[in-house]
Amino acid sequence: MPKSQKMPKETNETAPDNGNGRISTRASSVYDRLKNDILTGKLKPGHKLRLKDLIEQYDTGNSPLREALNRLSANGMVVREENRGFRVPSASSDELMEITRTRCWLEEIALRESIKNGDAEWEERIVLAFHWLARAARSSKETDRSTSPEWEDHHREFHLALISACDSSILVDFCAELHQRSFRYRNLAEVVEYRDRHELEEHDELQQAVLAHDADKAVELLKKHYTITSQILVESGRFD
Repeated sequence: MPKSQKMPKETNETAPDNGNGRISTRASSVYDRLKNDILTGKLKPGHKLRLKDLIEQYDTGNSPLREALNRLSANGMVVREENRGFRVPSASSDELMEITRTRCWLEEIALRESIKNGDAEWEERIVLAFHWLARAARSSKETDRSTSPEWEDHHREFHLALISACDSSILVDFCAELHQRSFRYRNLAEVVEYRDRHELEEHDELQQAVLAHDADKAVELLKKHYTITSQILVESGRFD
């Protein structure tokens, strides 16, 4: 090597932090809190998201808040209106049924592919997810279940476990996003009792069909499960 050519000097130094990293961290925190308040119904449909009020409410700065709102706007969690700022998305029976139809379409593909590709590890994940779901059901009262964070966490994990072997992370991400949108409607409807419905039994029947690799039956049970939930929410009268 010519003497004039020097090897690059090794260093552990990083570029100086100009504050953008800290802003992004704060933005992520505000993003999570805003998203949770929208999904749980604390922030109601159509609510105007005024920057001044949000800065005070979430104890943050203007830059992290704007970054959080832009991220929420990108995935449909808030609506950005030209020259009018941001607001919480509206909620309607038509949109709820559209979400349900789309979930059924996408999750049928994901479920059939998972049943075709699924191995013993996938089956164990489903069994374990149902186990935790059943424990959450026993530890909460029937009428409190739909508002129980523990139930909702295990409920989400169970449904994602069913489709986790579809070999498409993009498809799973879409399904997870639609699950969140459905979760928002369940909270907005404030339905705490599903009449004589036995949700855990529905999940158990679905689990058994999937573990038996009976794709047709599993898809039928999944669609019925989602459709019944949507019908109950629509009948709550909370949406136009």
